[in-house]
Amino acid sequence: SLLVSDCELQVHLLFLNIAFLQYCSDTEDLFGDYDSIVSDSSSLAKLDRVGQNMRPHDIDHTTSSRCPVVLLAGNPDFTSLKSSTGPKQSCDDSMTESFLEDFTDDAFLDMPSSQLAFLQDPQTADRNCYTDEDKTSMPMRHPEKSVSTEDRNERHIAPKARKSVSDHLKRAMMANAATPSSVSRTAVQKEAVVTEEISVAMQAMESVSMVTTDLGPFFGLPTKVKELICNLKGIKDLYEWQKTCLNLDSVQQRRNLIYSLPTSGGKTLVAEILILKELLCRKRDALFILPYVSLVQEKVRGLASFGLELDFMVEEYAGSKGRFPPVKGRGKRSLYIATIEKAHGLVNSLIEANRLDNVGLVVVDELHMLGDGSRGAIIEMTLAKVLYISKSTQIIGMSATLGNVQDIQKFLKAENYTNDFRPVELKEYVKLKDSIYEVDPKEEECFRFSRLLNFKYSSAMQKIDQDHIVALVTEVIPSQSCLVFCPTKKNCENVAEMICKYLKEDFIQHKQAEKAVLLGELRSSGNGSLCPVLKKTVPYGLAYHHSGLTSEERKLVEEAYSAGVLCLLTCTSTLAAGINLPARRVILRSPYVAADFLKRSQYKQMVGRAGRAGIDTHGESILILQDKDKVLKLVSAPMEICISNLMHSDGKGVLSLILSVIGLNITNSLEQIRDFMSGTLLSVQEKQVCLERSLWEVTQECVELLKEKGLVTVSTEPQDGTLQVTKLGREIVHSNPFKSLDLTYCDLLYRDLSKGLESLMLNSFLHLIYLVTPYDMVSQCKPDWMVYFRQVRAQVLLGIILLLWSFPSALFPQNIDQVVVSRLYLALVLLSLLKETDLWSVADRFQLSRGFIQTLLSSSSVFCSCVLHFTEELEEFWPFKALLTELTRRLTYCVQAELIPLMEVAGVMERRAKQLYNAGYKTLAHLANADPNILAKTVENLFKKQANQIVASAKMLLNEKADALQEEMDDLMMFPLDLLSL
Repeated sequence: SLLVSDCELQVHLLFLNIAFLQYCSDTEDLFGDYDSIVSDSSSLAKLDRVGQNMRPHDIDHTTSSRCPVVLLAGNPDFTSLKSSTGPKQSCDDSMTESFLEDFTDDAFLDMPSSQLAFLQDPQTADRNCYTDEDKTSMPMRHPEKSVSTEDRNERHIAPKARKSVSDHLKRAMMANAATPSSVSRTAVQKEAVVTEEISVAMQAMESVSMVTTDLGPFFGLPTKVKELICNLKGIKDLYEWQKTCLNLDSVQQRRNLIYSLPTSGGKTLVAEILILKELLCRKRDALFILPYVSLVQEKVRGLASFGLELDFMVEEYAGSKGRFPPVKGRGKRSLYIATIEKAHGLVNSLIEANRLDNVGLVVVDELHMLGDGSRGAIIEMTLAKVLYISKSTQIIGMSATLGNVQDIQKFLKAENYTNDFRPVELKEYVKLKDSIYEVDPKEEECFRFSRLLNFKYSSAMQKIDQDHIVALVTEVIPSQSCLVFCPTKKNCENVAEMICKYLKEDFIQHKQAEKAVLLGELRSSGNGSLCPVLKKTVPYGLAYHHSGLTSEERKLVEEAYSAGVLCLLTCTSTLAAGINLPARRVILRSPYVAADFLKRSQYKQMVGRAGRAGIDTHGESILILQDKDKVLKLVSAPMEICISNLMHSDGKGVLSLILSVIGLNITNSLEQIRDFMSGTLLSVQEKQVCLERSLWEVTQECVELLKEKGLVTVSTEPQDGTLQVTKLGREIVHSNPFKSLDLTYCDLLYRDLSKGLESLMLNSFLHLIYLVTPYDMVSQCKPDWMVYFRQVRAQVLLGIILLLWSFPSALFPQNIDQVVVSRLYLALVLLSLLKETDLWSVADRFQLSRGFIQTLLSSSSVFCSCVLHFTEELEEFWPFKALLTELTRRLTYCVQAELIPLMEVAGVMERRAKQLYNAGYKTLAHLANADPNILAKTVENLFKKQANQIVASAKMLLNEKADALQEEMDDLMMFPLDLLSL
């Protein structure tokens, strides 16, 4: 036996708990089966007797002697706990009322989470078990009787009685029972650690100084974030430049920052860590702006798992997806991942809802696109509004190429961080005839001789492959990967076929089974149709990649290339700015993009794809040239500068921006507009851009032009003079939540809609489709006249005569209006697509590429939504609301109705949606609750990583829909504030 004091009785009770723990699984509560213990009166009675024996009748405050107790050692048995037969001595009164209070923190480490919570606050546990009956399923064994006033008074003045051991043990059992037993103790403890780390990080940020740069276990974030990055991304450690950047004073002090590094240097990971810091530690939303829909979808899929693990929302704003204004998070923070246009619409909606301050961080990828035409103007508008309205929002910009970073710094009021780090060394070469030269800016002519090509060409082969592309690619494929950038889409296909013509049969044997699977998936994505070029090239491990492919075909090709099934892609320059597909060798077929000579920034993006981190020790780029003088323009010329595009197309950007800031109540006077415009990149570059007139003069002219168009008016209140938008102006501002309706087309759209009301044909979708066919797609289409007249004749036979009579220039050659003809031709394409949903047959019938048709469909769904918003508050257009709502939905997905819920999940396209539906996953709830392992085994050619991403995206989307419904319910249940006035 072991002899202990009464004061240490609680330690032995802890030993009993630990002994019990040996018989409990990790997912069970220690006292999960408490009913049998409570009903065993013998064991509790013995415990009670021990407690009574240890309770002295007369407490002597001056006595410090100890009371010996015997506790039998060995196999734990509650019936073997006995008191000592030795003499009883009075115990010290300093013994606490509860035996729990003297425990040290170390004593609780192995306790179950529910017991730990009870021990930390025994009074709360008592309340929960005895006075709050509705909150626990444990029945009260001794219901509380009514107590008289005298009894209460006596109880109040009586000395505080010590509780019995059995009472404490009962309370502990009941507290455990009230906790859900299905929750893993380990999971709860991990959650507690994460919560504590976030709390520590938040406290550290409040007292941050110039000396303290590291705010927590992982750059101010919980260790769990580091584990997720390792598990989900496979990144175990950060590069030194990334650590330096994350510890910059500008980052810690939340100042705006621009950082630039070569392609593939790891810029995105830094942005993601800063985003997680904003969401988890500062508890504010974040906006991540990316240039392309494919990048948005890829990032949504990749970060959905982080959102589920760390409890924040990931919302997609691309194509036709996105809610304006976004759903309120109900305690959860949101990460908005958006394209350039959608980000602008999102910021506008947040400004209108007075919620822009909720966004604590805006990250802009490819910041150099500020100089890219109309899209650059939209980026500038978005950032200018954020800078003007929300002083607490941090802006982070990143780019691989920036020529005039000082101008952008001044515009964004940002600091700059630059590094030339590359994870893999890049060696640049040029090829002249049959000689290879290495690029070296230190040399007088910028390059030095490296080697001669060693490849035997026949005379016939020399005529076809004059640039020796076959010789260059066969040096690396099939064991290593290669990208060949071509100037045009047609050239991509021709080069891929030409290379295959001269490859040996051995190439067909390399990963033959995987290529057969890829061909099957490509055929399945085309509903049985397969591109004849891909049919020839894929068996050799080659494919082409450009916008002529459907998005599903491009995705399959990208995945096969990443997995090593394909070893070579012939592609256009858009691949360099898209998703990350590195290669051992990058070949530039020509220094041109179409008919334009390559910009240095484009060249750097292309050659930056060379070198695969973790695979290659170095990467190579080879530029094929006919004239060596041209190499100087690419290797030694300075980087192009970003010029503001608000003056693009005769100042259309300035006009749209001024209408927007007035319509959103950001400004309401000329002076305020002048103040706003002074915060734009255009103002920084005024001397470079505004050559004939000053920016102030341009601003005044734009305001006057808006007045002439009837979009802006001056208040009629005397001595007021405030500017405000008219009803039509408000409709233009609100017409498209993705971007303001192009002012160039607003008058034309109004006339078309008005004319449409006069003779609206509803026996077919054709008339409505014509009205929502995007104006900016017309110039990209050249109708095939024979196809055109056959389709028009078919519509006449169907009885759609009034529609065509409304546009006589579409019928009679002497009155031909090319715009009307091309627009009607595109409308006929869309009508055929809605009827058949088979993109291949429609593309063949109208002699258009399937990639173009898919782009047309996507643009039409967006423009249809724009027209719908345009007509909502204009009373004369009331019939369009119901009609366009359904048409928008059909254009968005253009699939069978039962597949639409599955198509909403990021990354799920028509082919995959059909596979999931056929496998029994027919709803969003089915996907959200699916087991990724079973899903990967059930659906053909679905990898586990893809299954995990699909399930995570479905869960995130389901949460988003639930929050939207909850917000709608809250709005309905809200007490009307104006009721009090009545």
